[in-house]
Amino acid sequence: MKTDSPELSTVRRRASMPNRVSSSAATRAVTKRPKKLQLGAANGFVRVEPEQDADPYQLQGLDRVVAILDLLGASDDCLSLADICQRMDLRKSTAHRALMALERTGMIERAPGNRYRLGLKLYDMGNRAVEQIDLRSRMHPYLRKLALGVNETVHLGVLHKTRVVYIDKIEPINRRVCISSRTGTSNPVYSTSLGKAILAHLAPEETALIVAKINFNAFTSKTLTSKQELLDALERVRRRGYAVDDEEMEIGTRCVGAAVLDRTGRAIAAVSVSGSSLRLAAHCVPAIAEHVLRCCREISSALNIERD
Repeated sequence: MKTDSPELSTVRRRASMPNRVSSSAATRAVTKRPKKLQLGAANGFVRVEPEQDADPYQLQGLDRVVAILDLLGASDDCLSLADICQRMDLRKSTAHRALMALERTGMIERAPGNRYRLGLKLYDMGNRAVEQIDLRSRMHPYLRKLALGVNETVHLGVLHKTRVVYIDKIEPINRRVCISSRTGTSNPVYSTSLGKAILAHLAPEETALIVAKINFNAFTSKTLTSKQELLDALERVRRRGYAVDDEEMEIGTRCVGAAVLDRTGRAIAAVSVSGSSLRLAAHCVPAIAEHVLRCCREISSALNIERD
């Protein structure tokens, strides 16, 4: 029987072996983005580099989730799946997946009637964010000085849409009954001295946009309940330099607030003194306002010097 030469045997063994590719080469083949093919003159097709995305930092799923959180945060009521689909023009399956993910992480929670609202985890994260705000730490010494001077509760607030968020609060020493507000919470701009002080010192077009979005609700018999009432109040703030919450959020509590201004005269925050309407009687308001205005001027001056 005729046998093959050693060289021919080697060739046949190699031909019968499977075509193995190294693991690294295989990985590159899988993970490498397919190149777009287009017609060529010589061999029919030539390879072209892959097309670049229009926005390499856009994450559609993340953008959608943030939009849902914004929608829930802007709504005064809990929203159903159908509400969210309609307002965001989303498919039911797409919105449902996003809501399940948000509910699982505690960002939102389910309310009665299978409706959705923001969850407590966002509140906790918001509090941590507030604690990290540099504005608060830079203003805190001035607020403490004001609190010692008037022996009443002092608040620092910033504007967020149609609400004022409290980012700092200092209680007076040895005061048994304290104001119920908490750092990280918010109240409407139209019923707080902080909110009115800020609105009065924004550009007219900016103020108009915010006022147009307000849904007026009465918290007490003294709450402003119309756009015109608020505009009249803002004009009074501009004339005298400070704002007053005259038991508009809570009967028995009066607040006096003024704006912290940047170098252009635009409000970036506001400071208020809050206390019992018996201690902060109407005849005491101008004197309290002088303390608040002095504090705001000192803060504004310090911030503007630091920016130079």
